[in-house]
Amino acid sequence: MILITKILISIVAIEHIYFLILEMFLWTTPKGIKTFGLKSKKFAEETKVLAANQGLYNGFLAAGLILGLITNNITIIIFFLSCVTLAGIYGSYSTKKIKLFYVQSIPAIIALFLCLYSLIN
Repeated sequence: MILITKILISIVAIEHIYFLILEMFLWTTPKGIKTFGLKSKKFAEETKVLAANQGLYNGFLAAGLILGLITNNITIIIFFLSCVTLAGIYGSYSTKKIKLFYVQSIPAIIALFLCLYSLIN
């Protein structure tokens, strides 16, 4: 894989580590409430267990991408980039927030295409 592809994959992984931190540890803070557009501190408190679970899944996505980079395993990377892409598409659709698609799916789609391109060349 070329360096630019690895950098983009790393960015996607770092992004998901950031999501993990926001959802697991900052959900009920002003930063978490503002980032996710939550309606109130009370709502954040009521949903923090769900958010933590969601954050854990984002951590698994990051871990899979990091594992793929460390082992230089394109199959693992393609699988996890596909998962990230689908999660972003579903999240954007279900929340009606197109920004989620741009932030989560677009970088993963670009990295995925670069990975697939490296396979045919």
